[in-house]
Order: sequence, then C-alpha cells, then structure tokens
Amino acid sequence: MKWNGFGRGAMASVAALAMGLGLSSCSRDYTVAYVYVTASGTGTTATQSGSVDAYAVDYQSGALTQLADSPVPSGGRNPVNLVASPDSKTLFVLNHDDSSIVNFAVGTDGKIYAQNTYNVVGSFPVAAAVDAGGTFLYVVCTYQTGYTTASPGPGTVNIFPITKNSASVSNLGTPTVVNIGFTPVSVVTSAFNSYVYVLDQQTSTGAIGGEVLAYTENTSTGALAPIGVGSYAAGTVPSSMAIDPTARFLYVADKSTNQIYGYTLASGGLPTPMVQSPFATGLLPYALTIDPRGDFLYAANYGANNLSAFAISSSTGALTGSVGSASTAVGTGPTCITIEPALGIYLFTSNNIDHSVSGEQLDPHTGTLKAIQNTPFNAQNLPTCAISIANTTYGHASQAVTP
Repeated sequence: MKWNGFGRGAMASVAALAMGLGLSSCSRDYTVAYVYVTASGTGTTATQSGSVDAYAVDYQSGALTQLADSPVPSGGRNPVNLVASPDSKTLFVLNHDDSSIVNFAVGTDGKIYAQNTYNVVGSFPVAAAVDAGGTFLYVVCTYQTGYTTASPGPGTVNIFPITKNSASVSNLGTPTVVNIGFTPVSVVTSAFNSYVYVLDQQTSTGAIGGEVLAYTENTSTGALAPIGVGSYAAGTVPSSMAIDPTARFLYVADKSTNQIYGYTLASGGLPTPMVQSPFATGLLPYALTIDPRGDFLYAANYGANNLSAFAISSSTGALTGSVGSASTAVGTGPTCITIEPALGIYLFTSNNIDHSVSGEQLDPHTGTLKAIQNTPFNAQNLPTCAISIANTTYGHASQAVTP
C-alpha cells in the first residue's frame, strides 16, 4: 500500500487513513515504527562507548526523525549488532570489543533505557537472535574461551534464558555454552517449528568454505539438537543469513562469490539446496532481509553501495531478479537492512562509510524501491547495524502469514 497525495491538513483524508489502519478518528500518532542503529564511533580506548541512534518513522512518508535523547551510549565498545524481543519491549545490543550484551527497555515513545550488562562466554559476539517464544537469546561469538585472534579456534553459541520483570523488560540469566565450528558470523531462528541456524565462515575442521549448522530447539531448555548430519555446505566466505516468515526457505549471502545460496526447509528443517541456486547479487553482499509478508528478499551490497531486490517464489523459494535490473543505490558501505514491521513498506540501511541511514519505500506488489522523503538521514560515526520495531498502535504487517 502507498500513502500519497494528502497532507496532515486534510482532516478527512487523515480520518480515512486512520480507519484503514484500525485507529480511532482522534488519533494523532504519526509514528508508525521506530528504527535503531548501532554505531561504533572511534571506540579505540577502554572508556569509549559506541552508541545507538533512535528514530521515529513517519507513517505517511517513511521519513526518520531522531528521538529527543538520541543517540544513547551502547554501554560498551564497538556495538556491531542488535535484536529486539518479540514483544518489542526490549533491545539487546552486542558490544563486540567488550564481549558484552546490554539490554535496553523500550518506552512507549520509542526511547530506550539501558538496564543491565551481561558478559558472554567466549570472545567477540557478532550476531544474535531471539526464539519465537521470546524465552531464549542465542548469541554467536567468534572464539571460545582460551582462544585469541593469534590462535583461532572454535566459536561459541551462548544460550541465554530470558525472564521478564514487572515492567515486561526482558532480562538474561546464566548462559549455556555450545562450542561450534570456526568463525561463526550469523544466527537466525524460525517463527515456526523451533529451528535455529548458525552460519560459519569455515568448516568445523578449519578448512576454507562456509557451512550452515542446523538445529532444532528444545523450547523448555534452549538446548540445540543437530538436524540430520548437522552441517551443510554454504559457499566460500558467507556473510549473513535470512529465513522467511513461514520457515520454509533459508538464504545465505556469500561475499566472496557475490551470490545468494538458497535452501528449502520442508523436511524437518533440513537445509536442501534449491535447484536454481545460487543467485547473483552485487559486490560484497553483507546482509539479507525478507519483507514481513515473505514475498521479497533484499541484499545489501557493501562494495557496490546498493541493494539487490528479488521476488521469492511461494512454491520453490527461488529468487527472481538480477543486480542489473533490480538494484537501488543507497549510502556508502551498507551493512544492515531492516524493514519496519507495521506496514512493511519502509526499508532502511545502515551505511558504514558515509555515516548515514538510507530510506526506501517498497511496493508490496512488485518489491521495487524508491527513495523516501529526505533520505539519507544522519547517523553517528561508523553505523554497523539497524533494526526496526512497530509502533503497537499500527499492528504488524506479517500477522496474516501462516506456515
């Protein structure tokens, strides 16, 4: 859907829009979602903290407005990733150089408030995912305890149990730790069937070549049980993953070969390569995301400063699109992509090199993108990742998605 051709002064149009979004006619809430962007800044000393920028998303244009107290210190050095709880009331920020996690309470106005700092077991957390029930946080670290960059070894998955306090803020308990392959870079969880996938840039023997480690989650304990043989080939130097909302398709970006590898998950979560895979992207694809309806996939091409857009076949998961005919320019060095989940039509990228956030409006029928009003938006130095949460007034664009 698109919101064009009317202003806030046209009261009848605003009332009609409000009715269409399920709002009362007296609603004046023009914020459809909130976007949060981590930035590492300089981060060269033990006392220098990274930051988190917080923005409100305008429902009519998609334009970003930075919240009054933004940016907020990340609570550690070099924040590289962040993830929200399913109820959108808590953010977890990963501080890479401190090997720590800080949880932030999210206010009803989108402002965030630091709560606690948790240390991971191992070194250099790089990615995290919360399970569908909001009961466990999975965090992958580059190295397990006792290993350093001078002596690389297996990575780890920290499995943190999540509890909620009286204000519904998610806090973390003592983690269970699982040592895994070499150089893990991504983790995703499924909305259905309790699948967890970890992406390694090297095999468990340290050989060149990526792999996907596939697990089912014990929803009571968070424990991981391998699916099939447990590990599945995934390109040369994979960089990120995305799983579709129905948990039927998994995609891996390979920044070495400029391709996306696709897998079907129809048989108990077993990753089976798609016949049509791989699919070409632009230069150095660093991040993938799928729109809330599961119709389109977008790749952030760090080396090309653009996005590749693909349509997802609902039957096979195959991607249709090409970098030549479906690329959209964004800022310099895009590192993460997020699509606000309320309307599912505004897309944002964190751009590491030019310290900005780019905004695009996607057509939910075709997946094509066009620049939104006032893009790009200023961010702190060296933004590393971005996520978005819905303003709960507006619901969720993926509520109709079923497996």
